[in-house]
Amino acid sequence: MSVQREGFPPVRQQILVSGVGGQGVLFITRLLADAAIRMGAPVLTSETHGMAQRGGVVVSHLKVGDFASPLIRAGRADGLIALKNENLALHLRFLKPTGWAAVNARSAPPAERDIAVHAVDADGLAERSGNPQAVNILLLGFALSLPGLQEAEGRLFCSADDVRNALRRRLETKAGLLETSLRALDLGMFRGKR
Repeated sequence: MSVQREGFPPVRQQILVSGVGGQGVLFITRLLADAAIRMGAPVLTSETHGMAQRGGVVVSHLKVGDFASPLIRAGRADGLIALKNENLALHLRFLKPTGWAAVNARSAPPAERDIAVHAVDADGLAERSGNPQAVNILLLGFALSLPGLQEAEGRLFCSADDVRNALRRRLETKAGLLETSLRALDLGMFRGKR
């Protein structure tokens, strides 16, 4: 069963979020899961932490729609959000042939396969915006607005407004953090539309 929302294709997506400990991988996953739940879609998540406290790789699996297992198998992910450039090579095998990757890099790194890889210097943008901890939200905004994915079947299942609402719910008691997070999301989306 897949959930249908007006203006969107039926929801059935598998998204992998990858980074290192302290980058907010799990926060992005929770925001996307919150958005899916508000849409009435079933959600499964799972994460692996490899020495997260010491900067080790953290990977989160997000499945939205009718799935039985929370883990994404190789060749099945619709999208990959890579908070570290180096993680693209580590997790590219999870993407299906029509998948896409949004990666934190100064330029699109070469992909071993014919995958749509979109890059933004989220570290640099976050630093210049005065909010270096916002790399994760900035990259999520970028992924939400990737050119060519807006009308294509591969776009993220939720809208920027869905994520904004999830941010408001998660950060309702932290007004300052909410404001900077919303600005980071918008900045990432602006970069994605260029």
